[in-house]
Amino acid sequence: MESIFDTLKSFIPLSIKRAIRQPPQPYRMLTGQIRLMPDFIIIGAQKGGTTSLYNLLIGHPCIASALVKEVHFFDKNFMKGITWYKAHFPSFLYKYYAKKMHGLNFITGEASPYYIFHPHAPKRISEIVPRVKIIVLLRNPIDRAYSHYHEEVRREREPLSFEDAIKREWERINGEMGKMLEDENYYSFNHQYYSYLSRGIYVDQLKVWMNFFPKEQILILKSEDFYSYPETTLRRVVEFLNLPGWDPKDYRKYNESKYPKMNATTRKYLIDYFLPHNQRLYEYLGMDFEWDR
Repeated sequence: MESIFDTLKSFIPLSIKRAIRQPPQPYRMLTGQIRLMPDFIIIGAQKGGTTSLYNLLIGHPCIASALVKEVHFFDKNFMKGITWYKAHFPSFLYKYYAKKMHGLNFITGEASPYYIFHPHAPKRISEIVPRVKIIVLLRNPIDRAYSHYHEEVRREREPLSFEDAIKREWERINGEMGKMLEDENYYSFNHQYYSYLSRGIYVDQLKVWMNFFPKEQILILKSEDFYSYPETTLRRVVEFLNLPGWDPKDYRKYNESKYPKMNATTRKYLIDYFLPHNQRLYEYLGMDFEWDR
């Protein structure tokens, strides 16, 4: 099955098609008021498979992609305003044209994995798109932290060893949450990039989200299941979004990288560290992710 853009490409002049998919900045802003808001948002977790899942989803014939996968509106770009956000999505006119002329109805969405951890994102999203469907991928917090660390090393943002980085995490991020809560315009580099262990305490983050959204509006998935059985996980997501079934044929993974095996002593320390938090998560959700075995 072709994507909606592939289906329509032969009917739309090249100049218009380029404007729809990659319009210049002035055009996006000028047409922001007639553009859609997202029907779904993948909120995280970072390094949990969000890129792979999003790239699979936008291949569905009934899903139109955002201009970029990670819009980061509800965390880092909120002060740019709703028009700026809407400029990242297809227009109502395009949706009408697709439906009226070719019988194609579609939804759209984005995936910004910092949302789950950002203190203002849940409230902002609930106020602006209260009916949006929330998708969450949760990965073993130990593996997530290690992958996160190596991402920061790769991007030359992390000079410390993994052991030193997790040892100094509290020193680096202590007080940053308070500053963010006090001032919505405050951006914390350390909170976003050096929160290796804090981001893995999922239960506290999910409790905040569930204060703003009903459980039936949130789909929680295990990243390891997605990696091992992508077809099954994708089917669950498609059903959650109330879309017709579809087989993408290609389940390619994105952002895969290889790095040295974690020190055994460090891993044992992290198993003990996350054990009580994971147990709270299992009890809260009524799901055992089997990360402690």
